[in-house]
Amino acid sequence: MKKSLKVFTIDAKTSLNHIDSYKIGDFFGPVDLGFHLSQKSNSLNIGTGLFADSTLSGSNRLMFTGQSPCWDGFYVSAMGGAGLIFESLDISMLSIIGKAKNPSVLYLNHRGDGKIESKIEEIDIDKIWQDQNLDEDAGVYSLMNYVLNKYANQYEKDPRILAVGESAKSTDFGAVCSAPIKKGKVTPVDTWAGRGGFGSKLFQDHGIAAIIYGGIPQTRGFRDRKAIDRWFIDKYDMNFNQKDKKVTAKYSFVNILKSGGTLGVNYSTLGGELLSFNYGSIYKSQDQRVDLNNKFITNHYLKQFNEETIVTKSQKTCGEPCVAMCKKMNGKFKKDYEPYQAMGPLSGIFDQRAAEKINKYSDAYGFDAISIGGVISWLMECLSKGYLTPQDVGIKNIPDFEEDNFDVVKTSMTNANIGIEILDAIIEKRGLLDLSDGARVLAHKLSKLKGKDILNAFSYNANGKKGWMVPNQYWTPGVLSPMALMGKYYMYYGNDFVPPKELGHKNADRFIAELMIDNIGVCRFHRGWAEEMAPEIIEKLYGLKKEFTASINTLALNINDQGDPIFWESQKNIDIIHTFLKNKESIKYFEELKYWVKLFDKNSQKAAKQFWDEIYKGVQESFDKLRDTTDRKKSV
Repeated sequence: MKKSLKVFTIDAKTSLNHIDSYKIGDFFGPVDLGFHLSQKSNSLNIGTGLFADSTLSGSNRLMFTGQSPCWDGFYVSAMGGAGLIFESLDISMLSIIGKAKNPSVLYLNHRGDGKIESKIEEIDIDKIWQDQNLDEDAGVYSLMNYVLNKYANQYEKDPRILAVGESAKSTDFGAVCSAPIKKGKVTPVDTWAGRGGFGSKLFQDHGIAAIIYGGIPQTRGFRDRKAIDRWFIDKYDMNFNQKDKKVTAKYSFVNILKSGGTLGVNYSTLGGELLSFNYGSIYKSQDQRVDLNNKFITNHYLKQFNEETIVTKSQKTCGEPCVAMCKKMNGKFKKDYEPYQAMGPLSGIFDQRAAEKINKYSDAYGFDAISIGGVISWLMECLSKGYLTPQDVGIKNIPDFEEDNFDVVKTSMTNANIGIEILDAIIEKRGLLDLSDGARVLAHKLSKLKGKDILNAFSYNANGKKGWMVPNQYWTPGVLSPMALMGKYYMYYGNDFVPPKELGHKNADRFIAELMIDNIGVCRFHRGWAEEMAPEIIEKLYGLKKEFTASINTLALNINDQGDPIFWESQKNIDIIHTFLKNKESIKYFEELKYWVKLFDKNSQKAAKQFWDEIYKGVQESFDKLRDTTDRKKSV
């Protein structure tokens, strides 16, 4: 059981490092401590929670915090399973400051003597990214294999590697990739700190292309399983495994659906709420959307997934022992809903072979899959409608974005190949495609050059002067809410109609709950017990439940205060809200729903601003109430 939070800080410019200890009670985890450190310097902070290395499954998330280059504000990103090996370093957090002169590898090895051996070594990154001899998919995969081949013999146990791809060099939304290493080989079960552009931050702000870490395993987590089972039986009349299996069932297998995982469950239940062709489906009737879903998803895209992955039980964990075998595989391809939705139906792709091709290609470049899918689908619509020419974006072909005469296999592959052309064009900055400052900046530039239709075709959340984030792939106002941190699930994303001010209240509640889970480093797939039990376990282990709750409230207030959400700049966002309202029925809120539909029908721009303002008021009302009851003396 951890006695303090130890932070290993390294200056990438000088290689100088030091360890600081922080008292549990002053800080509780990688997010509140990461926020504190990020206010002092432009650090990238990577750490684990208090439950890491315990017998509580789902507790070994590796959390990334800092100022996000693409969101233009403080951000939190999580990577599954990578915290398990991180615990071998006998620290709670790695904090990187300064910038290496040239692209480098950061090597960290704890040999069991209480000290961490570290070094920063330059590499020829462009050559490594292109080296298919290291991996046929190249990019981040070549880099992971290169680093493993070079340093593996210096570790007694299999280490773990964090790596970035070429997107981290060319854009502001490069992700960080990792994968469990088994018997000296990188497995195909890659996990990602995707949202927030921390791959770009690691590479551009600190000059680090990869981090390899590991060492002699340290027993630092709480491992009294009898005590844990007793706590869960007292609360739920179930032991821990029984409760954990129940709350994570969606991510394993749902018998009534004959499917499982985020991809299987979502596509089994979306029906007419499927988003496709860069949200073009929102303009169709319910019957048309259901028909498209039946033809392209239920009878093909989902059917392929169920036959190839669910029936064959091709599933893994993220690298830690866990009852939720959530990593649904087909060979080397890992199938999660949002990547296979954004670079799937949203981009006019409804066949698994085509989706596998573009998703793996994007992954090799190290992109945040959701954001790049939103960018690709946006550019595809612009190309198909003539807002942009192929020459404008440095490609040769125009995608087929019409449902009529759409061949689910052939046309999907055509669109996937065009999407791959776009990926190459982004990396090489062909034509007008310069995403160095992000897609929001590019959208405004293109609109000034070629017309406002380009901006209006792009759906994104805006924050600050240039911050942006493609929304989560659900047709609901929650994903477009004015919040200080968007792109994760720090908001209410249910598909029912909720009056906007009440939606703001619900958003604030989810913000606090999700923040708590991240600060203890527990996977949100386990939130069915973690939200209730985390404070109780903190009390059992440390006697600090009140302090823990207060720290989360303070953290939520601090993040909210530094946020700068901007009203929707794109007509696409307004249309998503408008059509959502028109397609909803509500018994509970019938009159209010009718009021908003009438308002949007009359003047969508004016109604959208009022709707946005009401959500924002609801959010701030909730945080103002929280502020009145929270002691913020330890706010930063």
